[in-house]
Amino acid sequence: MEIKNRKILDTDILIIGGGTAGCYAALTIAEQSDAKVIIAEKANIKRSGCLAAGVNAINAYIVEGRKPEDYVDYAKKDADGIVREDLLLTMSEGLNRVTEKMEKLGLVILKDENGKYVARGNRNIKINGENIKPLLASAVEVLPNVTILNRVAITDYLVKENRIYGAVGFSIENETAVEIRAKKVLCATGGASGLYRPNNPGFSRHKMWYPPFNTGSGYAMGIESGAEMTTFEMRFIALRCKDTIAPTGTIAQGVGAKQVNALGEVYETKYGLTTSQRVYGTVKENLLGHGPCYLRTEGISAEQDDSLKKAYLNMAPSQTLKWIEQGKNPSEQNVEIEGTEPYVVGGHTASGYWVDTRRESTIHGLYAAGDVAGGCPQKYVTGAMVEGEIAAKAMAEDLAKEKAASYEMTEEEKAFCDNRFEEKMKEYDKILTNQSGLYDTEQLEEAMQKVMDTYAGGISNHYQFNENQLNLAEEKIEKLKELSKELGASNMHELMFVYELKNRLTVCETLIYHLRARKETRWHSFAENLDYPDKSDEWLKYVNTRKENGKIHVLFRELVKRGETYEHSY
Repeated sequence: MEIKNRKILDTDILIIGGGTAGCYAALTIAEQSDAKVIIAEKANIKRSGCLAAGVNAINAYIVEGRKPEDYVDYAKKDADGIVREDLLLTMSEGLNRVTEKMEKLGLVILKDENGKYVARGNRNIKINGENIKPLLASAVEVLPNVTILNRVAITDYLVKENRIYGAVGFSIENETAVEIRAKKVLCATGGASGLYRPNNPGFSRHKMWYPPFNTGSGYAMGIESGAEMTTFEMRFIALRCKDTIAPTGTIAQGVGAKQVNALGEVYETKYGLTTSQRVYGTVKENLLGHGPCYLRTEGISAEQDDSLKKAYLNMAPSQTLKWIEQGKNPSEQNVEIEGTEPYVVGGHTASGYWVDTRRESTIHGLYAAGDVAGGCPQKYVTGAMVEGEIAAKAMAEDLAKEKAASYEMTEEEKAFCDNRFEEKMKEYDKILTNQSGLYDTEQLEEAMQKVMDTYAGGISNHYQFNENQLNLAEEKIEKLKELSKELGASNMHELMFVYELKNRLTVCETLIYHLRARKETRWHSFAENLDYPDKSDEWLKYVNTRKENGKIHVLFRELVKRGETYEHSY
């Protein structure tokens, strides 16, 4: 098989990734300007991204009696200070606005007898959210200036002298390569899963917390193009219901269930209540021989039983099915919990692109929003929408200025894009015509996950690592990157798998540099450095990286504190 067709498309704005942030950005652009937009999505925007199966709560909302600054304080405390307070504040200020917009689009938000939203804790409200993504996608599909390219995998940015001119990729459904020239590009591809060996191996390996189709492609394209990345070392490990990998917050916040060990002792207050400490406490209790660990649901009411079973049906039905299959309600048995493998995801931690308050990356014209944007943890669904909105408004403003200045792509710039496109098509064809490789994508993916699990703080090592192990991980990942150059594919779907593996290997390499650079343990389990087991005020700073001439460089930046803002000075 070879590439048979080629398309060259021109647009004002290219949005890569049609998930939460990407779709909301498209809506905002349509409200702000008449700019032409192309959304490139490797699945279908109707059910793509982290919202694919729906959610049962809005987890980032400023409830009555609270203010945006309170949310900043919460996220900063959870991340132990390593956040961008300017990004958190601009995100928090928009949470309720985008929630109201979603309600107008048809999202059902539960209300009490007084017509007020039903809160779930200090920052959450309950929703009927099974159809939240179709609602968002349907609103985008009718926009006259938006073209949606479903089933198109973007593999590379078109970057010259630190300015982006678009991207290239291919259709998964036919032998067509695509070059998309754009004046502005928004990366909204999500974070990275599948880097480590997961809880459920083999056939069930994709039963994980974070979507298995989020492969770090946005990170990888940015890394290879020289964009600055931040705080990858703040990995995210979710505390989940054992085997089903269903969310624990639904139980902990829904019925106030405490974390208990096999002796019935509440241990969550012993280790701390931040996200990483909840995972760490569970790991430690098991290592001490006090496991298994549970969420204590025994004794809850019959009404709460029904509430929990219904709540899981729209986002993790396997948990409800487990209760039914066992013939026991949550009130009759505690729910066993465990940590997942680590992920790199900027919606829960501060990992991602280093951006300014307008969400522009260090590459001119390239913006980032949602899970792929760094510095702003605990953004969840609504925070991703806000970042899409912020980036959209910034791109619309910049386009208006460039239009006033009569900016157009030069012939030299167009030639650069076309030449790069030709190079990529040759690369695609090389993979599609290579049927003699010693390894296939699945074998190398399994090897990568084993390396990261063993040497870079995976489940088997209780999320712990030291510098010698990280050095070995780097060496072995580099060898796998070399082997990946000889991979073959027999169709376009397999070609996508090849690039997903390449993306993950690039993210693994950068993650290793970040883990090694932070010489402390600030977040137990998230970054458990055995060489530096304690926290130090000397490391109240950002660990950033930038790849130049094939080599990753580590750089440190001072914290952006309350009342301060960071903007790029190119």
